Amino acid sequence: MTDGLILYGPGSLMLLTLLVKAPTLRRSWDQPLMRAGFTLLSVACLVVFLAAPPSIAAVNRLTGVVNFAAPLVFCTITAFSGSCVLLVVHWAGGPPAVVRRATRLTLTGFGTVSLAIVTLFVIGDAPVERLRDLDTYYANTPWIREMIVCYLLAHTVGTSALTVLAGKWLLRADPSLRPLRTGLALITVGGLLDLGYIVVKWTALGARWTGRDWDTLSTDAAPPLAAAAALLVASGFIAPLVGGSAAWRDFRQYRRLHPLWKALRGFAASNVRTVPLAWWSPVGIRLIHRESVIDDGILALAGWFDPEVRSAAYEAARGQGLCEARAATVADAAVLASACGRRAAAGPAHPDPYRMDCRSLVALAREFRHSPIVASARRSATIEA
Repeated sequence: MTDGLILYGPGSLMLLTLLVKAPTLRRSWDQPLMRAGFTLLSVACLVVFLAAPPSIAAVNRLTGVVNFAAPLVFCTITAFSGSCVLLVVHWAGGPPAVVRRATRLTLTGFGTVSLAIVTLFVIGDAPVERLRDLDTYYANTPWIREMIVCYLLAHTVGTSALTVLAGKWLLRADPSLRPLRTGLALITVGGLLDLGYIVVKWTALGARWTGRDWDTLSTDAAPPLAAAAALLVASGFIAPLVGGSAAWRDFRQYRRLHPLWKALRGFAASNVRTVPLAWWSPVGIRLIHRESVIDDGILALAGWFDPEVRSAAYEAARGQGLCEARAATVADAAVLASACGRRAAAGPAHPDPYRMDCRSLVALAREFRHSPIVASARRSATIEA
């Protein structure tokens, strides 16, 4: 049961991710790169489910053929390896004719390997069912041995190509493209783990060929590596899709506005009656609601805005070398922090308040929370109160 959970857990998460992102993938199906990524994710999910010992036993039982699951799993892993190479081909780009030719060669090569795996299983002899250690148990069996070598060679080629390309692209990627860099980092780490799985498998086979018994490497160390690798690689392909989506951008902005919303919501509630949100409200609606609360809070505090606080904060920010735009944001945040303290202490309203013109609530929230100049203005308002 434990063996199944090691693989079924990541497999279920991958399947859920595919279902969630299916609409995005369907809309972009005309893009070859998107098709290659979706294929890789789907095959990786299938590999994880089929390779679990309970699944292997079920396949063998349903087909009535001892170890029938072995060529099925090996062919699926080969398809995953071919998908890795196809993705590399489309990532690398180039003239369409070159990409098409490389695609045909990849499909032909890995298709031939899959055919060889099936043929070698048919002509070989594997009469004893092995759910966890077929690789090492039949490591010296004619034809079955060659079948195992075929799938491992194909897997080595595919994973190596994917890992090298993802690593190179990560080093060149623009630091501002965080979702892309996150995805590439996950793919690179997942690829390295998969290479670790391959090394462990080759080592266990080599030990059998030289008369040693290191089967525990294949049965105990390899499955967790494979599960972690599949999950990380799949997450790596999904990260840019999620990170670049409107929903994700709304969520990030919603989260960054939290300190400002928390400070102002009490004042907004005293000025305007806000409509409560249902727990199932989408993040876009929540973001609009949070921005409205902040705007209402700013309006409610307008009578406590002190131009002198703003002027002093602005000069202090400029003195620290901040650009004009950021210094203005720091000054507005300082005014807000001071007004919160004075209003909370029931201090008198300023006779001649000014109107705040802040273009970015996210920038205002950042300075409100982190700027030492704003913290100083907050402390001063508390002392005066």
